[in-house]
Amino acid sequence: MKNRIVRAVAGTFILISLMLAIYVNINWLWFTAFVGVNLLQSSFTKWCLMEDILSKFGIKD
Repeated sequence: MKNRIVRAVAGTFILISLMLAIYVNINWLWFTAFVGVNLLQSSFTKWCLMEDILSKFGIKD
């Protein structure tokens, strides 16, 4: 369950930041890069801040 939520949040952040980059300011692509780097980092370290936040809200694996 938690993995699905993390993926959904990451995908939503990426799509929103892409839309903001197109319609507001190109610098929103930095947020897209930030999300991508965090996903890559979590694949190596097996630590994800979003999973910690979800755990605090009581969402289980």
